[in-house]
Amino acid sequence: MSVMGWEVISGVVLVLVATLLLPRYLRQGITTIPDFIEARFDKGTKQFVTLLFLVSYVVNMLPITLYSGAVAMSQIFSIEEIFGITYAQGIWVMVWVIGIVGAIYAIFGGLKAVAVSDSINGVALVVGGLLVPLFSILYIGSGNFMEGLSTFVAATPEKFNAIGSSTDDLPFTTLFTGLLLVNLYYWGTDQSIIQRGLGAKSLEEGQKGIIYAGFLKVGTPFLVIIPGIMGYQILGGDISNADMIYPELVSTVLPGPLVGFFAAAMMGAILSTFNSVLNSASTLFALNVYKPISSKDLPDSELVKKGKIFGTIVAVLSMIGARFIMYAPQGLFDYLQTINGFFNVPIFTIVFMGYLTKRVPPFAAKIGITFFVTTYEITQLFWDTGLHFLHISAILFVITSLGMYIIGKIKPMEEPFIIEDKELVDIKPWKNLYRGGGFVIFVMISMYVVFSPLGLAKEGGMNSVTLISIILVGVVCAIGSLLLEKFNLERTK
Repeated sequence: MSVMGWEVISGVVLVLVATLLLPRYLRQGITTIPDFIEARFDKGTKQFVTLLFLVSYVVNMLPITLYSGAVAMSQIFSIEEIFGITYAQGIWVMVWVIGIVGAIYAIFGGLKAVAVSDSINGVALVVGGLLVPLFSILYIGSGNFMEGLSTFVAATPEKFNAIGSSTDDLPFTTLFTGLLLVNLYYWGTDQSIIQRGLGAKSLEEGQKGIIYAGFLKVGTPFLVIIPGIMGYQILGGDISNADMIYPELVSTVLPGPLVGFFAAAMMGAILSTFNSVLNSASTLFALNVYKPISSKDLPDSELVKKGKIFGTIVAVLSMIGARFIMYAPQGLFDYLQTINGFFNVPIFTIVFMGYLTKRVPPFAAKIGITFFVTTYEITQLFWDTGLHFLHISAILFVITSLGMYIIGKIKPMEEPFIIEDKELVDIKPWKNLYRGGGFVIFVMISMYVVFSPLGLAKEGGMNSVTLISIILVGVVCAIGSLLLEKFNLERTK
């Protein structure tokens, strides 16, 4: 359960995004994150950040999405057995099937098609995701749910320790260092994600959506990590390829018709991610690369056309590269996060310093991001520091931020940066923002209370101390939410 930090810390981060970042984005009327970079620094920094986004999508996000989807689909449908091909060939076939289908409606449907399909796929994925642990419990209990639940909790209590140790894949200490920064980048500045917020018709609607997303994220461990522990108990702990456990669990515990439903939901989730990133890549290229270098004033239709051509090229490249991820030495998710370190926190650092300071000059941003990426590359490829890569990201974040701040003091911009209100959308905040955010944070902290040495990780299950702790957390979050709401109302008046 220690890896649940990747999921539940997102709840806190999404509350921060809804409260602090989205109002600023919508007030400025930006459509892409590099738009803010240009407004705050200059075109050169904007081009640099755009390039990092695009390289990240082509090298990492899109191939990872296709590969993970291919693994799931090939295992659920037994592609190798049906067609008499090898595992590698099965992955190759499914990568191209998923990639072609996803590219067609991402490129020709645009962001609206992505939004509509996401809404449908999201419901199906939550329902399908809940079916897996439900039927796994029934499988463990031989049809008796309560007996299965009791057996599941008692069988491997050590697996329920979310605090874990320093040797875990995700040490608990990273929640307060690089993990927080990575999530802030992903939810607050990654174009493929935040574009959903940037497209909101008002600040109120955008904040509702983000808080709702935070609620879903703090509950994700029940859809993903708990089934992993169930897979360990049902399938055994000697599976050579950890990436295969989830689809094999689905095939084992779900009845045939539900396997089909779940496969459809899984395919929808895969396409959702693939389409969003591909649409984001096309948008960034058309608006931030092609338009600036074109000598003429192009109509929107021409920009859309060039974006589609670029999206097609990116889709083909990602399909070619996806297969080779199966040869990555570590697990799929660890590989994804380690490679992301070249792009995520460096970009967030620039955005963070852009909002925090008013006179840090553009060349400080260029020096900072170059230093960050180069040093991170050295620590990951050539110099083993013995530190978790998330701790390294946090250290580089502090050093880079301090360096940019010092440069800003030595040679500041002549004119301070001021956020301009474009008045394009209604920026009246959602009245239940703090109450909704407080509830999300309450659930997140409660998860760590339940999955700790005090809770399910203790042999015998939860006790009265655990329940009292959860109640106290709820009271503190409720009081804090009300105080923040009152403070905000007084400040508005």
